[in-house]
Amino acid sequence: MRLRLLAVLALFAVLLSGCGYNTFQTTDEQVKAAWSEVLNQYQRRADLVPNLVNTVKGYASHEKEVLTQVTEARARVGGIQATPELINNPQAFAQFQQAQAGLTSALSRLLVVAENYPNLKADAAFRDLQAQLEGTENRITVARNRYIKAVETYNVAVRTFPNNLTAMVFGYEVKPNFAVENEKAISTAPKVEFGK
Repeated sequence: MRLRLLAVLALFAVLLSGCGYNTFQTTDEQVKAAWSEVLNQYQRRADLVPNLVNTVKGYASHEKEVLTQVTEARARVGGIQATPELINNPQAFAQFQQAQAGLTSALSRLLVVAENYPNLKADAAFRDLQAQLEGTENRITVARNRYIKAVETYNVAVRTFPNNLTAMVFGYEVKPNFAVENEKAISTAPKVEFGK
């Protein structure tokens, strides 16, 4: 009888150690940490926007439409509640990603407009803000890459056997990841034409 009890306990211990529960805890925390860094870098960019807009406004006041677009894009980003739960909701995640893409696009237009103003490009405050923005964009890329890798590790754990059984029991689901907004457009090779 005692031998059977030990055998059952040993079997239970083996099954429990291979169920993946601890893997889910570890990888979920890694995803949350990586997501926090993504949010941190996006917040850094959003904090730079008002200073950048005000600096450009002083030189290019008649470019009101572009300045308004940047301000509105920043407001849309600020209007999204970026909570840890956002990474578990594919629709909210997509809205967040769309708002961030809108801000990126608006900032690009602002920097193109700035090219038309030599005095603005020479302004030390503008150059400093532009350098900070460029550095922040690089940090965003690194943070997003870390998040993508963390989600990949988590999603593989959720989807592989025998962990997927534990995932079903405890309700762990695949997390959304960053995607390219227009995948078809970037997969088309650009046409290069040289002057005749």
